[in-house]
Amino acid sequence: MNEEKATPVHVERLHERLLSEAEASGYHLNPDIDLTRFLIAGLITNEDKYGYPACPCRLASGVKSEDLDIICPCDYRDADLDEYGACYCALYVSEEVRRGEKVAGSIPERRPPFPHRERRTGRRGVSVKDLRFPVWRCSVCGYLCARERPPAVCPICKARQERFTRFI
Repeated sequence: MNEEKATPVHVERLHERLLSEAEASGYHLNPDIDLTRFLIAGLITNEDKYGYPACPCRLASGVKSEDLDIICPCDYRDADLDEYGACYCALYVSEEVRRGEKVAGSIPERRPPFPHRERRTGRRGVSVKDLRFPVWRCSVCGYLCARERPPAVCPICKARQERFTRFI
């Protein structure tokens, strides 16, 4: 690891950028600043080591195409926020956790074990029957997402969950 990259100044700069991006998209970083900075230092370390900011709480393979699902923010963040109030590593938290109205507990790993993980093939022409999750559409801006439930807040226009309708 290039130690200069994970200096407190670099961690603080990335923290400010992630905080700004999160809040602009309707997400929240963990209010525990020490934990948040520790996790951000892990993102910096992983980006230096692998070339991409893999989740600091998961084992990355070092092959980007195999780790696309755990590049921060990972594919599992929204489902974890909805169900547990925090993502797996707790970098992102729900509004209730941020305000101190809810305590985020232990979050089970959603990522399938490697031998059984679905690989991203880049195939074209995926049919509806191939979709693992329903597709939700924001009725305000048209944003689409495929997941078990629609997001609490649209990352594009900030519309609330009730403004989403099942698209497919």
